[in-house]
Amino acid sequence: MMLTLPAPAKLNLFLHITGRRADGYHLLQTLFVFLDFCDEISLAVRADGVIRRTTASTSVAEAADLSVRAARLLQQETGCRLGADIGVLKRIPMGGGLGGGSSDAATVLQGLNRLWQCGLDDDQLAALGLQLGADVPVFVRGHAAWAEGIGEQLTPVVVPEVWYVVIHPRVHVPTAELFSAEDLTRNCPPIKLAAFHNGLGVNVFQSVVEKRYPEVAEASSWLARHAKAVLTGSGSCLFAEVSSEIEGTSILQRLPEKWFGFVAKGQVVSPLQQRLLSN
Repeated sequence: MMLTLPAPAKLNLFLHITGRRADGYHLLQTLFVFLDFCDEISLAVRADGVIRRTTASTSVAEAADLSVRAARLLQQETGCRLGADIGVLKRIPMGGGLGGGSSDAATVLQGLNRLWQCGLDDDQLAALGLQLGADVPVFVRGHAAWAEGIGEQLTPVVVPEVWYVVIHPRVHVPTAELFSAEDLTRNCPPIKLAAFHNGLGVNVFQSVVEKRYPEVAEASSWLARHAKAVLTGSGSCLFAEVSSEIEGTSILQRLPEKWFGFVAKGQVVSPLQQRLLSN
């Protein structure tokens, strides 16, 4: 049995830190939307119980790969004796704040839950996903969401499905470094969704990243000449809302060759959930 599924990128339309828990985890507020720009996950069932990555990666060891870890966690938690070959076609830049690794893990959880006939629901899969990373549950559920807590308290929302230009300055930004930065704002007053729609909300990591990574600052300045440039997540990718795919493509045609960029449409229901619901 085989299954091929999308693993979509996400954007954080804003990202605030509102405090810190006793265990050191930061409390967040953010708004997640998905993009129709995806990695592709291929899953093939094995009868021998072995879980194996079939695509080579020069940057992530197999044991540390979130897609492999997701499969092993599902196998362990359900007692399933089947295994899987996992192929990952990467399109989403790593370390860019687009959630590629978390999305890959969520797609593996959803896909193998079906192939192995584990019978877990989205709540159970999201709880497993949280063990892998704070962003995995939103990809498991696959609906645009207002997120709080450490990012795991999700409230589904409906937002306009608009077009975005996304630029990756080919810089990998390590998240841990940013969370420990002295100049990171950690005391944002909590806001409501209506306040965001009225223009409130920034990404508190943007100034921190731009100070430390000149390429990101340069790309931000370049994109800001065309539309409002916003950092997504704690990575290096910048995005800007545009009026149409045509406008986005026009901007990309002027993109300096040293950077990577793409145009994508925002999605309330993720491409993964759309595929699962259609099957």
